[in-house]
Amino acid sequence: MIRGVLALIPDEFRRFTPRYLALVVLLALSQAAAYLLSVPVLQALFDGNYGDAWRWTSWLAVAVAATAVFGYLQSMVGLRIGVGMLRSVQTRLGDHLSTLPLGWFGTTGSGAISRIIVGNVREILGVFSHLLSPVLNAVLVPIVVAVGILFVDWRVSVAMLISLPLLLVVNRLANVGYSRSNQRIHDAASEANSRVVEFAQAQPVLRAFGATGAGNKALDGALRRQQKASTDAVFASVPGLMVFALCVHAVFLLLVYVVIGRATGGDLSIASAIALIAVSSRFIEPLNQAAQLSNALRSAGSAAQRINTFLAERELAEATAPVQLSEPSIVFDDVAFGYSEDEPLITGASFEVSAGTTTAIVGPSGSGKTTLLRLASRYYDVDSGSISVGGHDVRQQPSETLLGQVSLVFQDVYLFNQTIEENVRLGRPDATADEVRRAGEMARVDEIVERLPDGWATVVGEGGASLSGGERQRISIARALLKDAPIVLLDEATSALDPHSEAVVVRGIHELTRDKTVVVVAHRLSTIAHADQILFVDAGRIVERGTHDELLEQGGRYAAFWGERSRATGWHLAPSTYRSDLNGALGG
Repeated sequence: MIRGVLALIPDEFRRFTPRYLALVVLLALSQAAAYLLSVPVLQALFDGNYGDAWRWTSWLAVAVAATAVFGYLQSMVGLRIGVGMLRSVQTRLGDHLSTLPLGWFGTTGSGAISRIIVGNVREILGVFSHLLSPVLNAVLVPIVVAVGILFVDWRVSVAMLISLPLLLVVNRLANVGYSRSNQRIHDAASEANSRVVEFAQAQPVLRAFGATGAGNKALDGALRRQQKASTDAVFASVPGLMVFALCVHAVFLLLVYVVIGRATGGDLSIASAIALIAVSSRFIEPLNQAAQLSNALRSAGSAAQRINTFLAERELAEATAPVQLSEPSIVFDDVAFGYSEDEPLITGASFEVSAGTTTAIVGPSGSGKTTLLRLASRYYDVDSGSISVGGHDVRQQPSETLLGQVSLVFQDVYLFNQTIEENVRLGRPDATADEVRRAGEMARVDEIVERLPDGWATVVGEGGASLSGGERQRISIARALLKDAPIVLLDEATSALDPHSEAVVVRGIHELTRDKTVVVVAHRLSTIAHADQILFVDAGRIVERGTHDELLEQGGRYAAFWGERSRATGWHLAPSTYRSDLNGALGG
């Protein structure tokens, strides 16, 4: 448990760990010394030897002062390590997140990710700031006290040394129930986080269907499960704490019994007996404190385990050797890929996109069209076969080299909660303001900023929530225009746009793809018809390929697809039928 936390300490703070542990030991020794020195102080007072009492009291004051100093120093060092871990671990998690294949995100929700990066990291922060020291003290202080009592009465010392490991075992067994429920708390909290984010982002849809508040069963259910998991954890920990508390008090009564028995037998003076009873109460105090913190420490250990498991997720292998790129072409050679090993999505895909040409990929929904685009930019590694971009296998190119050749425009446009200018500048961060404006004009983003009070400085909201789908797509195209990469991977997203937005976006796409190597998942008939090569994909296989005229002459799957699209384009409601249906619906 602690080993997992220690593994997360950043290198620049590891040198503080021995100092922290040394201060914890010194704190325990000084605290135990203060407890033990109360024995001669009380003996001297009861014996009326005030000179010795003052001398021992002076030493007691030194021990108390040392306890305060060492406690302060270990708190400062622990806080320094904890804050350093907070910054470093979150940075490591963020860097690692950017190296994971996108397939990983399909099985892990945003709630679980945020829970790890925010919640779990804050849990491990508390280990060094306020958890580890009292737990270690709960072991060290009683041991030192028990050893020190050897010089007063060995029988009481032996009773302490025997009872201590028994109490630690009882504490561990008593908390088994909480440890088991900790993972359920994490899972429930992750789901609740995801549902809350979803609830906030999907307000228009939820309100349209009356699924807000108690009507949102998904959110309500997630919050109920989180509440139940937390309640179950409390009920699981309470019996253990009660059992441990009873055992601690039983040990204290045992020590009192031994002391009183020794005193009544004449082996101990009354003063020594009173002092030993006082020390015995100090002996069990750290144990009670540790019992209250042990669940939090175990929770932090589980959090560290989840963080280390996340950091162990397999990254996409990164090439480091530079490559000399040739012309901007793309070659798929017998590519196979699946999001899971037992369910292949792409099988035996082989094709070439020559430099300066346009290849359109068409086919039914779910056939793997968009996946082919993402494989070309190495969003995932292929299961077999190879993909070459610019004359080199994508796995043999540094990510910056590969992605520097490619501009991506997909259907699922995501804008950051920043200004329009910052979202466009993402295409090339070092671009000048004039270059950003020029790309915006080509994509007709200038039309958007003209009607906004803050213009280019308008913040678009999370995911671009304050903009329409067509406006978000224009900004996405402006990004790609600003990047000006020789290869464009385009998943057209104009089918859901109004005629004006579609026309504007199409003009931006024409500017983007001029004199470029283009692979497009095509939805518009004009884009398909003018492509240099058309690939018809079905169930992850390329079943037909050729030009538009060649495929129509074959009369196969593409010809049927083209016919269906053409008929759908010309479909409309007959005015008389529409009026008749409308009048009937209105009752007249």
